[in-house]
Amino acid sequence: QVQLVESGGGLVQPGGSLRLSCAASGRIFSVNAMGWYRQAPGKQRELVAGITSGGSTNYADSVKGRFTISRDNAKNTVYLQMNSLKPEDTAVYYCNAAVAIVVVTTWEEYDYWGQGTQVTVSS
Repeated sequence: QVQLVESGGGLVQPGGSLRLSCAASGRIFSVNAMGWYRQAPGKQRELVAGITSGGSTNYADSVKGRFTISRDNAKNTVYLQMNSLKPEDTAVYYCNAAVAIVVVTTWEEYDYWGQGTQVTVSS
């Protein structure tokens, strides 16, 4: 069993910053791609940023230049530094990870999600 535990959400004023963290734990063989998604009320879940195990990153156009994704492979943790926050960034943010787990004598990769953390940008 694998768990993704997120932290760092909250209420912040426009122009402010927040840092989200997501740690994977459990019977992990390896953690491959990781990413952050968000879902605002009445909207579909969308990719915010992704990072490969090698450190290659990609971002939604709406957050480029303001958000930075990073990871600590030794801790199986991914971070999202969010600067210059705008009211339209308000959403529930979800961590996602492609995790290889041990199955008998081999491994298999599965997709896991965190429970979500609320980010509210408002004055």
